[in-house]
Amino acid sequence: QVQLVESGGGLVQPGGSLRLSCAASGIVFSIYAMGWYRQAPGKQRELVARITSGGSTNYIDSVKGRFTISRDNAENTVYLQMNSLKREDTAVYYCNVPVDLVNFWGQGTQVTVSS
Repeated sequence: QVQLVESGGGLVQPGGSLRLSCAASGIVFSIYAMGWYRQAPGKQRELVARITSGGSTNYIDSVKGRFTISRDNAENTVYLQMNSLKREDTAVYYCNVPVDLVNFWGQGTQVTVSS
C-alpha cells in the first residue's frame, strides 16, 4: 500500500523560507519520479517541481531560482526547499508519485505566506 505523508508547512512572512518533506512507504522509492504539486483556493492543482529517479529536476517558471526539490533514497523522502516565499505561493502542497499509471497523493500540507 502506497503512502505519502507530507510535513513542514506553516505560516511564514513574505521573503521567508520553509522546507517541506514527504515520506513515502509501500514503494521501491528509488526507482520512481516524485513530484510536488500545489492547489490554491479556487484554482486547479498544478505541478510545482519534479525529480526523476536519476535526480533530474524541473520546475514551473514562477518558482525557478527560489524552490529546490531533492530526494534522499536512503530515507525514502523527497523535499521541497522554498525560499523567498511570496504571497502567491500560498496553497496546499501535495506530494505525488505515479505508480503503474496510478497517481498517489499525500494528504497535503498548508503553506500560508502572509505578514
